[in-house]
Amino acid sequence: MKKISFLLIALMISTVACKKEKKETKQVEEALTTTEKYVVKPEATSIKWTAYKTTDKVGVGGEFTSSKFEIKSGDSPQEALNNLNFSIPISSLFTNDATNTRDAKIKASFFGAMLDTDFLKGTISYVDNKCNASLTMNGVTHNIPLDIQIEEERRVTLTGVMNLKDWNALDALASLNKVCFDLHKGADGVSKTWEDVAIEVSTFLRKN
Repeated sequence: MKKISFLLIALMISTVACKKEKKETKQVEEALTTTEKYVVKPEATSIKWTAYKTTDKVGVGGEFTSSKFEIKSGDSPQEALNNLNFSIPISSLFTNDATNTRDAKIKASFFGAMLDTDFLKGTISYVDNKCNASLTMNGVTHNIPLDIQIEEERRVTLTGVMNLKDWNALDALASLNKVCFDLHKGADGVSKTWEDVAIEVSTFLRKN
């Protein structure tokens, strides 16, 4: 009788321990499967740029109001941004010009003087805390080093400077300066459009 009692007690202890082990294993699996992901949110992404005119280097700001990013997630901001492909339609260029002529001039005389003028395309890489954008424009692909700032792990700002000669775009720049010759004159009477353009990309990495 005592042997049976001991067997029953041992069986009960074994059953309880097994259930506890299964419960703990399930909790660990659930924790792993519910790990937060980071995903680029296109509707919360802005792409702004600043070009420069006159010898005093006066900034002229603009943006692209539309962009497309591939749907890509990662366990960290770095993983979500690395190898992220994007495309930007030139038609979405906007400078908030009161005369409504600047946008048309840039589209026709600058981008219109290039090859493949419908889209800017590229890939963002983020490896070892170094960020770059491989941008294709005018049939040329070239890297732009980017400074990256991440706030509260989800708001990301990328800034950099592109030199138009790296995309063989100086003829297109001269074409734009020609149609904007008087508007790009400074106090010294010299008309100038600079080769460098500052860019700023701001996005939000939503939770998956």
